[in-house]
Amino acid sequence: MTKGQFEAKISEGITKFEMEFMGRGPKGIRTIIKQDMIIIRLTGFLSQSEKKLAESSQGVKLIKDVRTALFEGAREYLENLIKEIIDVNIVSTHSDVSTKTGEKIIIFIVDEDLDTRFKSRI
Repeated sequence: MTKGQFEAKISEGITKFEMEFMGRGPKGIRTIIKQDMIIIRLTGFLSQSEKKLAESSQGVKLIKDVRTALFEGAREYLENLIKEIIDVNIVSTHSDVSTKTGEKIIIFIVDEDLDTRFKSRI
């Protein structure tokens, strides 16, 4: 597979995860593989009730706390998903939510330079 095909397959897997585990999928998703990072940007993933909650600082904290707890509970599943798709060891996983823009970022740090891997396949 090409780098673009791996990125698309990761996006598909994360979208499926969001739908099955979080209750709804994002409106948009983009995966970028760069060196030892897999960066996933989800847009339009907040529910209507979360958007309403985000109007207050207490609501923002609540959304972030709940989303963080859900993500932490699913971390092992997500890391295994990435390992299955791209056969790489995960060093660390990071995630953050913007209640202002309705975006979520997930970053996987892996144990090798994936750009080098893809260049060697050409």
